Amino acid sequence: MVELLADRYWYVLVLLLLAIGLYGMFALRNLAKKVIGMTIFTTAIYLFFIEGSVVEGGTAPVLDPAVGLDPGRYVDPLPHLLILTAIVVGVAIVGVALALLVRIYRTHGTLDEDVVIDRLGREEASAASDAAGTEREPGA
Repeated sequence: MVELLADRYWYVLVLLLLAIGLYGMFALRNLAKKVIGMTIFTTAIYLFFIEGSVVEGGTAPVLDPAVGLDPGRYVDPLPHLLILTAIVVGVAIVGVALALLVRIYRTHGTLDEDVVIDRLGREEASAASDAAGTEREPGA
């Protein structure tokens, strides 16, 4: 069992990062820590995808007579391109999430999820009661 884990240490690392990311997203109450957990989780997915595309002894996908024409000797560039695109999209998502966190902090003065949800619930109830009160006619 130890030899199997030693040969596949990348998978152990990926599972550890996935667990840390899931813990950060679901167990922590601070919204900034949830964004950090999401970033760790996506990084684990990137590592898993890239590790799965590794070819031992492989070379760049440029036809070289010295290497030969065997397609098994070349590394497929598509997974790397997909992960590069995913990283760019991930950075944009984190940027938007951080901008939303700044707005939430300025509005509510905290990033605690429970406090923000409670305040939003009170605002919604207040708006609903105001809307119900304005629909009635003043002498009825």
